[in-house]
Amino acid sequence: MNIAALPTARGAEAPVDERNSDRPHGWATCRAQLVYVWLSLLLLVLGLSFQGTRALWNTDEGRYVDNALQMLDSGDYLVPAYNADHKNFTKPPLMLWAIAAAVRVMGRNTWAVRTPPALAFVLTALLLCGMGSRLLPGKAWLPGLVYGCTVAPFIASNVVSTDDLLTLCEALAMWGFVQAAFGASEAPRRPVLLMWLGFGLAFLTKGPPGLLPLLGIVLFIARRDGLRALRRFFPWTGMAVFAVVGLAWYAIVMVHDPRLVDYFLRYELFDRVFTSTQGRNPQWYGWLTAYGPVFVFGTLPWWPLLWPAWQAALLPRNWRRGWHERSPALFLALWLTLPLLIFCIARSRLPVYVLPLFLPMALMIALALRDRIDLASWRQRFMLGVWLVLLLAMKGGVALYAHPLSDDRVFARQLASRVGETEYSAIAFVEAADSTVAMEEHTPWGMRLYLDKPIYAVAWQGPQAAQTICLLSDRHPSLLLIVDGSLDGAALPAVLAQCPGRQDVKLGSWSTAHVALLHRSAALAP
Repeated sequence: MNIAALPTARGAEAPVDERNSDRPHGWATCRAQLVYVWLSLLLLVLGLSFQGTRALWNTDEGRYVDNALQMLDSGDYLVPAYNADHKNFTKPPLMLWAIAAAVRVMGRNTWAVRTPPALAFVLTALLLCGMGSRLLPGKAWLPGLVYGCTVAPFIASNVVSTDDLLTLCEALAMWGFVQAAFGASEAPRRPVLLMWLGFGLAFLTKGPPGLLPLLGIVLFIARRDGLRALRRFFPWTGMAVFAVVGLAWYAIVMVHDPRLVDYFLRYELFDRVFTSTQGRNPQWYGWLTAYGPVFVFGTLPWWPLLWPAWQAALLPRNWRRGWHERSPALFLALWLTLPLLIFCIARSRLPVYVLPLFLPMALMIALALRDRIDLASWRQRFMLGVWLVLLLAMKGGVALYAHPLSDDRVFARQLASRVGETEYSAIAFVEAADSTVAMEEHTPWGMRLYLDKPIYAVAWQGPQAAQTICLLSDRHPSLLLIVDGSLDGAALPAVLAQCPGRQDVKLGSWSTAHVALLHRSAALAP
């Protein structure tokens, strides 16, 4: 990669643009601000277009939305939960708070729940511009443009998950670090505190994965400035900010329920890294199947332009030279490769996990293309415009015409059509499962957004299936049961007979499931 113009020491000044040396300084400032205005508008168009058109598709999207709606309905913003009976501590609550806030402002619709990832996408790109002001003087806007036009971040901005918000929080942290490490003064206090604020928010979004960029920070500073210099980046004030922002929620919920200590450390940390409990590409080659397509297709349109540069970057002699030069290019390489190594080692792997790695990649791509990209060229403007149209056409086409089997809006419409005018206050999916994990993975939680009813899941093969159904029936005067079609239909009436004072009404079938309404008998009706 062409990194000759990259500053190699703190306080390096941006080179003077000779083409504009005869222009007034105020004109240059106005022109620079106009660039960021246009970039912000472009990012907003990319992030918000068709954002509410596509329905909630998979279980993960529905899970986050259901949990956020449960917060709004219950008023309990501390404990994430699917419903009144089923808590969910698989992720910290920051993303749920963002979704709940958007729904509170915009209403219960898909536009609201997809607004947080879209805004995270826009703000992340702008923070990359902030890093570019230090690492890419003269074209600070380029990393933001690269990130915004890259396929993987663009697609991820349309997915309800924690990873967009995690990437934004890590971008905030690394912006603070870049300002501190490559600024004019010795680790100024405010940027370092901003770095730890970002890491605290990242930890409150997804836990330990939010701290992976620290691996690159520690190794780079130790290499460039020595081990003693690390103290400047780990002040007690920064640790306090991180503790208050990132750890306070964990402390509160673990004090309330001490069993969560074992849950967080064993299930959410040890099992995800070292076991195949999650069933997410745990094979020895799982890292290749999960992340390979992301890096091949997700980095379009840039990597074909950089093939010679990537080949040169992989040569051992260039790595050795980079290690000895101790330049910011070494920092970007460490920021990318060390977390990637952890993601490959961990046994739980999904494509969206590596989204934060597109931060250093955007900066590296911008550095490599800085001398080749000139938007004053009409040809390059035209090519950029064509690519943007293709991105929006892909997003709009998928949103309007793709309806996979996991489409929760289609499910909701089908069920509403099936039950007609029948009144019910909650929905319980009775599934052929024996564990909570299996229920969480297969229940269409996102239907809650479209039907505005709490969703429950009952493991039919669990030890207390009958009692659970009766308890739900006691809580809700009319409970809609969706019974897995693979279950023995003759066994259900015997179970429902154990619920005193209740009657069940057969409503037929929906898809491959049986539908019944469990409600108070006339004798017990108020």
